[in-house]
Amino acid sequence: MESSINFAMVGLGRMGANIVRRLGHAGISSVVYDLNLEAVTALGNEGFTPAYDLEILVQALAAPRTVWVMVPASVTDSTIAAVATHLSPGDTIIDGGNSYYKNDISNASLLAAKNINFVDVGTSGGIYGLERGYSLMIGGESDVVASLDPIFKALAPGVASADRTPGREGEPAQSEFGYLHCGPHGSGHFVKMIHNGIEYGMMAALAEGLAIFEAAGEMTPAYTLDIPEITETWRRGSVVSSWLLDLTAQALHENKDLAEYSTAVSDSGEGRWTVQAAVEAGTPAHVLSASLFSRFASRGNDDFANRVLSAMRRKFGGH
Repeated sequence: MESSINFAMVGLGRMGANIVRRLGHAGISSVVYDLNLEAVTALGNEGFTPAYDLEILVQALAAPRTVWVMVPASVTDSTIAAVATHLSPGDTIIDGGNSYYKNDISNASLLAAKNINFVDVGTSGGIYGLERGYSLMIGGESDVVASLDPIFKALAPGVASADRTPGREGEPAQSEFGYLHCGPHGSGHFVKMIHNGIEYGMMAALAEGLAIFEAAGEMTPAYTLDIPEITETWRRGSVVSSWLLDLTAQALHENKDLAEYSTAVSDSGEGRWTVQAAVEAGTPAHVLSASLFSRFASRGNDDFANRVLSAMRRKFGGH
């Protein structure tokens, strides 16, 4: 089947679907597929080309084909293998999900045996990426990555999204557009993994600081503090101003007590992998490790240890 489209998205969750939409805004059309056929139909109704199985998806693409896989890490490898069975030499698979960087090296090797290119792209931006753009951390062979530059540039936030760093002059570097070819296979997801580990630590620091404010009524002297207004103040000129603080202030404005939110905080693979990498490298990561373990504790995973502590204290002192 002849087609002028050579880009496809496999996985139409909140990020995959919005990547397709942002590319569409830049004039890049997509063929779309997901196990959820309603999601496929919905994007088809927006003007993109729907495909209801992988064979149809590949047939709808012109060579050389580029297929971006945006699915949960638990099924990424199997999805890449399934897509590859329909592709031809010279085609490219992009893994834009939150995959373990060592798996990228294995997938690149398996695909190279079929002369299929592989690129790993750590993608940050979440549900706001459609409007704000996506920060992209890319791993792969230089010529392959360079051939995909129009896609990455269309997805990235662009130079105007931030003031130029003092001292930078002349033509903006690739990084100033909001995307970077970090190095060989796996390096994109490695950089994204550390990014997410840092994110854990930043989130924990904000949460713990605000929790001290919330408990300040128990201090001497006691303070009754307006936490939403404090976060609004910090957003303007403070050293800790950030997008994370912006989102925190929004949540507190909507519900000062945050009563609609659970006290159990989930963690994804990147935080664990970051701590594993720190151990492997022999590099201290006190804050990142503690922020990961605090998420375990939030889900009650320390209940037995706390009962053991309580038991010991009672047995040796009758407390």
